[in-house]
Amino acid sequence: GGGMANPFLNAVGVDIGRSLCEHEMAETAKEILAKAKDAGCDVVLPTDAVVARELAAGAATEVVSVKAVPAGQMILDLGPATAEHLARRLGDCATLVWNGPLGCFEVPPFDAATNTVARAAAALTREGKLLSVAGGGDTVAALAHAGVLDDFSYVSTAGGAFLEWLEGKTLPGVKALEDAA
Repeated sequence: GGGMANPFLNAVGVDIGRSLCEHEMAETAKEILAKAKDAGCDVVLPTDAVVARELAAGAATEVVSVKAVPAGQMILDLGPATAEHLARRLGDCATLVWNGPLGCFEVPPFDAATNTVARAAAALTREGKLLSVAGGGDTVAALAHAGVLDDFSYVSTAGGAFLEWLEGKTLPGVKALEDAA
């Protein structure tokens, strides 16, 4: 979800209107989708979205299919059907790695999808059914906004370093400690 989904939607031919998108990443997105398919992994893309002409509290919004984003509007949050779908899918997961909010959570009502999925993940974590790992400053702020930060298994504010750690790269601070030992 969030800005990360837009290059994937763009890559599969969806017109995302004025939404934030790294269009130059379309080929990379296609490669990722192909590799995921070959590996038998699902990449869950949004089916609906909350759109508006401007990112502002109180802006006029509507929920639309991602295949019908009106010209001149921006995707600012996942739609309720997509958020509920993601929340349900968490029930089939053993581990969640979360990096990045699902919408512009800082400006209600564009926080709804992040709140829905975060609260579902937190509930599963509290029940011992999900290991939930979250990384990045925006992610941490979004989880705090949803009121579930303390319910996640592991939280890191280091977004880039968090992703590098997941990739198995040696982090400079860790290397310095290892070298000093």
